[in-house]
Amino acid sequence: MAMLAAMVLHLHTQEDLDAAIHALVARDRRLEPVLAATGLPKLRRREPGFAGLASTVCGQQLSTSAAAAIWARLSAAYVPLDADAIRRARADKLGRLGLSSAKIKSLKFIAGEICSGRLDLDQLGDSPAEDAHAALTALHGIGPWTADIYLLFCLGHGDAWPTGDLAIQEAIRLALALPSRPSAKDTLVHGELWRPWRGAAAHLFWAYYRVARSAAFEAAPPARVIAGDLAEAKAGAALPAQRRRVRRPVS
Repeated sequence: MAMLAAMVLHLHTQEDLDAAIHALVARDRRLEPVLAATGLPKLRRREPGFAGLASTVCGQQLSTSAAAAIWARLSAAYVPLDADAIRRARADKLGRLGLSSAKIKSLKFIAGEICSGRLDLDQLGDSPAEDAHAALTALHGIGPWTADIYLLFCLGHGDAWPTGDLAIQEAIRLALALPSRPSAKDTLVHGELWRPWRGAAAHLFWAYYRVARSAAFEAAPPARVIAGDLAEAKAGAALPAQRRRVRRPVS
């Protein structure tokens, strides 16, 4: 992985994620029992470009099975499924595939921005997390959660941080022994310590959430907090200098 502090760091391979997780735990020892409970999480990636963003938009506010069914129909109807195809697609045909009018409007707007050259999705992967997040949420129909999920899963952005994800919030509550689930704003604050690998932290907390739902965890939860507060955690080893809409948990 690159060692240039000014560059955006990425999680393109499993090795990238493994190294980032170890760096996070070295910096914040409170994460040691989290990693012990989960093991190294598996890297999660989706198709980049317009198709990846369209898939994420299609999944907004839907169950996993419903989103998958709609996406399968849309992918079969347009081959290749690219921005120009959706820009030219008839709205009534898209509606018959299961897309709501709001999602049709969003997808056609995004497709138009790409075709006009006003939006370059690939470039977002090399922009700072806040800049990339702001560029995506400025688009019609793209909320904070959708923006961060696209940045993390489709572009491998190492610092994308889905603060509104309920699974991450609940995992942080358990891992840090908090009295209540943190809000999106609180989750943003917690994530400051984990820059520039907040995307790796997201993978770790999703894995911890899945472990926390198991009966074995409820019967005998692992130790959650190592003695020491946030100030002590900040005094730990520094991370290597390398390269928000509230949603249902990512599973």
